[in-house]
Amino acid sequence: MAKEEHKVVNLDIQGMTCAACSARIERGLNKMDGVDANINLVLERGRVTISNDLTEEDIIKKIQSIGYDAVVHQEEQPDGPNLKELEIKKKTRQFIISAIFSLPLLWTMVAHFSFTSFLYVPELFMNPYMQWALASVVQFGIGWQFYRGAFLSLRNKSANMDVLVALGTSAAYFYSVYVVLSNLSHISMGGTHLDLYFETSAVLITLIILGKLFEARAKGHSSDAIKKLINLQPKTAFIEKNGVIQEIPIADVQIDDILVIRPGSSIPVDAEVVEGTSAVDESMLTGESLPVDKEPGSTVFAATINNNGLLHVKATKIGRDTVISSIIRIVEDAQGSKAPIQRLADQISSVFVPVVVGIAVLTFLITYYFVDASNFIHALENTIAVLVIACPCALGLATPTSIMAGSGRAAEIGVLFKTAESLEQTQSIHTVIFDKTGTITKGKPVVTNYYIDKSQDQEKVLALIASAEKASEHPLAQAIVNYTEEKFPVKAATNFTAIAGHGIEATIDGTSVIVGTKRLLGNRLITIQQIENFDETGKTIMYGAIDGQHIATIAVADEVKDSAKEAIAQLHALNIKTVMLTGDAQAVAQTIAKQVGIDEVIAGVLPAEKAKEVARLQQAGHKVAMVGDGINDAPALATADIGIAMGTGTDVAIETADITVMQGDLLKVVQAIKMSKATVRNIKQNLFWALAYNTIGIPIAAAGFLAPWLAGAAMAFSSVSVVLNALRLQRQKL
Repeated sequence: MAKEEHKVVNLDIQGMTCAACSARIERGLNKMDGVDANINLVLERGRVTISNDLTEEDIIKKIQSIGYDAVVHQEEQPDGPNLKELEIKKKTRQFIISAIFSLPLLWTMVAHFSFTSFLYVPELFMNPYMQWALASVVQFGIGWQFYRGAFLSLRNKSANMDVLVALGTSAAYFYSVYVVLSNLSHISMGGTHLDLYFETSAVLITLIILGKLFEARAKGHSSDAIKKLINLQPKTAFIEKNGVIQEIPIADVQIDDILVIRPGSSIPVDAEVVEGTSAVDESMLTGESLPVDKEPGSTVFAATINNNGLLHVKATKIGRDTVISSIIRIVEDAQGSKAPIQRLADQISSVFVPVVVGIAVLTFLITYYFVDASNFIHALENTIAVLVIACPCALGLATPTSIMAGSGRAAEIGVLFKTAESLEQTQSIHTVIFDKTGTITKGKPVVTNYYIDKSQDQEKVLALIASAEKASEHPLAQAIVNYTEEKFPVKAATNFTAIAGHGIEATIDGTSVIVGTKRLLGNRLITIQQIENFDETGKTIMYGAIDGQHIATIAVADEVKDSAKEAIAQLHALNIKTVMLTGDAQAVAQTIAKQVGIDEVIAGVLPAEKAKEVARLQQAGHKVAMVGDGINDAPALATADIGIAMGTGTDVAIETADITVMQGDLLKVVQAIKMSKATVRNIKQNLFWALAYNTIGIPIAAAGFLAPWLAGAAMAFSSVSVVLNALRLQRQKL
């Protein structure tokens, strides 16, 4: 029986208010057999992996039983409903209503201070019944969400922010109700001045709602990178059928449909050009500002811009399969995943609320019995202040907001972090290993010189070698083919075989052709004639044998990328060791390494052996990043602590490594490391201030130096400040 594949369910979760909420949902789901859940507080998203017969409905019912609601996540469309915008509107309405009813109560606070007693306060606002009525609307209308959240939290044997808010505001509200009921005779005789604290509960709820509104707006900005990517995709496409061009919704495009791409318009799907030439702006995918020339046979990508020519293209990938959709999924997955450093915040949050409730009780007892004996009001105010200022919102937001902003900023410059863990771990890299061809060099080598035995027909030998190499995708093979095709006809090979890291064998019109390394010819017992030595010039040498006789030596050189030397220098400035790992000869590799400043060269390594070299460096204590093309270097990329795939948005490059650089610029590798360092630094700042805030704020509140309404304002400010600090990453200079 075949092993059942895991099913991944992405959910939008409603009702979470702090890290304790997300942790509780995560624990509840992970207790289910065959379920692995990862809940993101900032995105309000859950990623659940199911390895048994459970369904999406089972997962949603479990979340609802914990006290929250969930729906299956739908990919956001440019013109579709934005859940975050709806949430912002909802919180805005709640704040306005709460503020309207709290303002008269806030006005009455001026009567509590001698230095503001000269200000006019309407007598109606001082009426206990009026205060009771106004406070009740806020307490049980707007504030009902906190009671519901606290009840569900306690029912599940845990405690979250809602518990603290409900306890703090209820203490002020119900004490005031008690005072009113205890002084009914005083009120009936016309007395209206009582020491009530209705304004405390109402203003606290209003400030908390305001803080949540600010959070929602700030968190909305943290996903701007995804919004920009989504908005790049056109909504319609022009399709040609039977010579007639018509406009259709993008969702109706099918594979192999012929689409017409007009100058200046956005390309709707990944496709192959079948007619026309143009230059296409691919900067939104690769970050490369120069347009790319396209002609029949060229590949074009969704969301890129056709500059100046009319193109007819055949759709090859649509919907979720396009490169832009893959990029969006990678950014969403990275933002939704959990970094290892977040475990600290989760562990603290899981015990934080019970500890705070205990501190609040102790505050009341110590104040009432020892500090200010029998002063119930003083003890109550201190207790409320402790409960409110200790809400762990900032702690829960510290890590995920930084991850969202950091990964989003990286995506904007063409660096895709696959997970939050890779975004965090990249900053600790000690050694960066580079593949040579296509990574350090441009990957488009050219034939510089060659020698063919004088007894042979020069044209025929070159044509045979190029014909044999034509079926190979290796850049060195393509250099020979490109050089020869301009001069001689190249035929199709039969019995073609590629020997990884060595060369090729093929048959052309019954003639046996071998092209490759000295080792390959030696394995075939072919003696290599000492024709000419190109090794000292830093070129790659290939040997050609016809019918078992070595008769040709070809030198191929690959230009170093313009950004390579600067990138290596910047890595050295970060105290990172650089290594080049290549299958080329030592002399060739050393020449290239010397040009760019590479510290160490490991040459003559076959693709299958590259992973072993990576592992050897790891065993020596190095934290290793491997930079390759994402195809031939896949084993090494997988073995490295961080795999970085260089490419231009191909599927293989995107799916292979921990990080994908969407163009061949090596400076992007440096930027990836710098972005990781900046993000981790930002997370540590957030965690420090969140913990320091509570560490300092709780004792101040317990000592009676912080009024409850000030504690509420400070709590709201702490959450907003953490989010705003994280958003600084969106403007990070790299």
